[in-house]
Amino acid sequence: MSTDRRTVLRTAARLATLTAAGGLLAACGSDGHRRADHEALAAHPGSGDPSHTTDPAWNGAEGPASGAPTASPQPAEETPAAAAQATAPPAPPVLTPLAPGTPVEVVSGPRTSKYVALTFHGSGDPKLATALLTAAEQRGVHLTVMVVGSWLDQQPQMARRILDGGHELGNHTQNHLNISAMTPDQARAEIAQCADRLMRLTGSIGRWFRPSAAQYATPTVRDQARAVGYEHVLSFDVDPRDYSDPSAAELQRRVLTSVRGGSVVALHMGHQCTIDALPGILDGLAKAGLQPVTASQLCA
Repeated sequence: MSTDRRTVLRTAARLATLTAAGGLLAACGSDGHRRADHEALAAHPGSGDPSHTTDPAWNGAEGPASGAPTASPQPAEETPAAAAQATAPPAPPVLTPLAPGTPVEVVSGPRTSKYVALTFHGSGDPKLATALLTAAEQRGVHLTVMVVGSWLDQQPQMARRILDGGHELGNHTQNHLNISAMTPDQARAEIAQCADRLMRLTGSIGRWFRPSAAQYATPTVRDQARAVGYEHVLSFDVDPRDYSDPSAAELQRRVLTSVRGGSVVALHMGHQCTIDALPGILDGLAKAGLQPVTASQLCA
């Protein structure tokens, strides 16, 4: 092939390439690359280049604002306000209004009620606790968990896990010691420390306080709970002692022979026997015409 013919062919190829590139730019617009990036980011939030969302030249629609610089944007630095917003607790849970005249210390709900409250001491192996919550949720049942503050220090994710499952969360002191034997200041500190954990993790201290190592609150403990912000103490009338790890069949028998309308049942997370017994307990309650609800729903 002659030198002149090779020169002509190379020139024709270059012209074809330039023509194709011009057509592509005409189809996308002069800022086609930005629009494609924006569309990809909108289709997949959180993916792509996050700097597009903080670029002062980006108008959120068709490309750079008129006359805005087109230099590559730099990632925005996190301000103290933004950091506080990122770590702020979620919105507090909505609490069912209680019926007028609900006593300061609730041992049971109305005896004419078809409802009962299954309440749980919140501590123990988080895997067992999660299994228990899941088993209840699969049956459409919501529990009331009276959580120990020191457990939340070790397992902070459990606070939201409980609330996100539709369950109720309350205060069962910080260290689960014998609160009845404490001075007023000591008792108040035990209640307040757990309340602080609940507020930090959920945005609310919860409605209910339950004394530790006691079925009922002493007048001193009730006063200290009220000083922290708890108007109601949640006691119970059915204690099947699942913490002693009976068989599932025995635990079911203990619950079902004692429960009646309005009962508040005291159970515990962190025990496999309680998880194993839960389906039979729920079946037995249904046969008796009783429906498990949260403590707030029981007293609504």
